[in-house]
Amino acid sequence: MKPVVAIVGRPNVGKSTLFNRITRTKDALVDNFPGVTRDRHYGSSTWNDVEFFVIDTGGFSIEDDDEFSSLSRSQVHQAISDADAVVLLLDGKGGVSPFDSELIKILRELSCPVFYAVNKIDGYEKEKNIPEFYTLGIETFYPVSAEHGYGVPDFLDCLVTALPTSPVEDDDNGAIKIAIIGRPNVGKSSLINRILGENRVIVSDIPGTTRDPIDTACEINGRQYLLIDTAGIRRKKQVFEKIEKISIIKALKSIERCDIALIMIDAHEGVTDQDVKIAGYAFERGCGCIFLLNKWDLVEKDDKTLKRFIEKLRMAAKFLSFTPVLALSALTGKRVPKIFDRVNEVYDQYATRISTGPLNNIFERATAKSEPSMHNSRRIKFFYATQISTKPPTFISFVNVPDGIHFSYQRYLINQIRQATGLDQTPIRLFFRKRHETSDRVSQKKQFVSKHQKRRNRTFKK
Repeated sequence: MKPVVAIVGRPNVGKSTLFNRITRTKDALVDNFPGVTRDRHYGSSTWNDVEFFVIDTGGFSIEDDDEFSSLSRSQVHQAISDADAVVLLLDGKGGVSPFDSELIKILRELSCPVFYAVNKIDGYEKEKNIPEFYTLGIETFYPVSAEHGYGVPDFLDCLVTALPTSPVEDDDNGAIKIAIIGRPNVGKSSLINRILGENRVIVSDIPGTTRDPIDTACEINGRQYLLIDTAGIRRKKQVFEKIEKISIIKALKSIERCDIALIMIDAHEGVTDQDVKIAGYAFERGCGCIFLLNKWDLVEKDDKTLKRFIEKLRMAAKFLSFTPVLALSALTGKRVPKIFDRVNEVYDQYATRISTGPLNNIFERATAKSEPSMHNSRRIKFFYATQISTKPPTFISFVNVPDGIHFSYQRYLINQIRQATGLDQTPIRLFFRKRHETSDRVSQKKQFVSKHQKRRNRTFKK
């Protein structure tokens, strides 16, 4: 693996800003009030041809100011234990804090390199604030400005020289990207922790606990996966805080980059309009989908409860009628291992490619079985079809009158593709493009003339 660098420090010293500066992204949420970051947030960076991971952590506080303080501390300790190098970020404007001394005591016991950077030093004249920090008993400090970039290049030069060198694995290792999406408090983070067997992300009964999308790589039965925990998506009229708005935007962007979306529903509460709306986001993106009915252990049930629940879900989200449904409990772990069996099935269909010959045979049989209706007294003719991409399987059919094809006939053709190919658990996209019949005839005539001209030339040469 790439070397790992953890950024730690007390609340509001600029850790997320430095994370964004080093990774050259805006992945970490940044605001002026403390406690924005809670979980460990990973990013990738390269400096002087050295590739490494960066971990952004929540603010380290000795006091339990809120419910998340102790949880954030445990995430900081885990990040430190995973790191090959640690950066303690100090506040150049706020000066020395008792929290800094507490963190230094912890870091002195580490065997890996520790770098002490003083942030919010926006220029050479601000370096006069550095001497105060020598009272902490540290010999070398790096003055930096995470916001403006002052001193960061020199700091990174020293940082990468201390990182261990090892063969770097290719990031694109074919891992299946899985985003866990849903309303707040449906159990997304609990499911991540259950799968990984550790407290990877903070879990709380308070809605909005997860803010940043948290990526975690794992291997299950020899296959690579990237799990993406996302913030709960609430209705727009219920969202007032800026941080929550940004968190929801990031959650929706996570859907854009995933292969499979696990749409979690609180089975104890039943299917809500917001559950259907979130499923609609995944459908519009075109990713593979699986419905997870979480908290199934809390549902009073008989032998027909699941069937009735699925029927209600199918009725509410008709556009995802092909999507598998799995009832489980993230708390007890019941049926959680079956998730990856479903994921593999959906992904294999999601990445399927059908050759042009068999595809056109499907279209030929389908149009012969049920011809499309006339359009403005013109018969719609299908010339040929081809698959242009996977993830999801996407097809183009060339016809003479694309606008004349009713959406119900398009749905009929998609169902015919599903029946003939077995793609019954993946979204399928089908587009129609215009191809002029007259141009086809001209092209065929040119080919005929050219063919016979070559024959005459061969005869003349003889």
